[in-house]
Amino acid sequence: MWYNRGMIGKRAIAFDIGNKRIGVAVSDPFNEYAMPCETYVRTRDFAVDVAAIAKIAKDKGVGVIVCGMPVNYDGTESIQTVKTREFVEALTKATDLPIVLEDERFTTMQARETQIMGGIKRDDRKKTIDSIAASYILESYLSRENMKNKKAEEQAMSEMKDEIYEEDDRIFEVEADDGTIEKLYHIATIEYRKNMYCVFQKAEPETEEEEDEVIIFALEGEGDDAMLVPIEDVQLLDEVFAEFCHQYEAFENSEEAESLDD
Repeated sequence: MWYNRGMIGKRAIAFDIGNKRIGVAVSDPFNEYAMPCETYVRTRDFAVDVAAIAKIAKDKGVGVIVCGMPVNYDGTESIQTVKTREFVEALTKATDLPIVLEDERFTTMQARETQIMGGIKRDDRKKTIDSIAASYILESYLSRENMKNKKAEEQAMSEMKDEIYEEDDRIFEVEADDGTIEKLYHIATIEYRKNMYCVFQKAEPETEEEEDEVIIFALEGEGDDAMLVPIEDVQLLDEVFAEFCHQYEAFENSEEAESLDD
């Protein structure tokens, strides 16, 4: 079974902050697209509204908050820009989550067009327009972040390929069921429930998808008798992958990883 490293990470949430309502949208578990959620109807108490929005973000278990920043069509600030900035500043103090500002100039217009195309009656549009607008805000953020991550991964993969040529001892040849030989680059060997597992990536990926794929085998035997064995149990495979993600995250935050970056 193949896994995409993009699975690792927390979702994002976006807020379309208005004077009367605040639209909410969250990303899917893979941070690939945005999904409109509820619409929060504001009270007349500023502090209560800020606390409520902070709680929504906390309850969703997200890793980042994206707030739409309204500006005029020419990019200059408006009265609503000032009001939104004040709300965001208060929200920053109410949560430990990072907050990103996203241009929302055309999101309401896009949301209204989406409602019209969906056949939503005029009287019902207020119920969903803010959450749909929030989803467009989030889509814009996700698109930019995914592009940034893709470039970073391509750079990392390029560097990894350079290391592959220098570290031939980390390349293994594995015979597939059809008899073809696959070259795999060894990322790590981990222990899970007293058994050992090896994590690989393709040494010579042919597609962008293959560049991100992670392959896991069970390691049986020792020394010259050691063998890489496919894991047939899907649940076990999921558990081993989760353990690898956990250990990888722990390593990334360790002093050893920091010293390698210096």
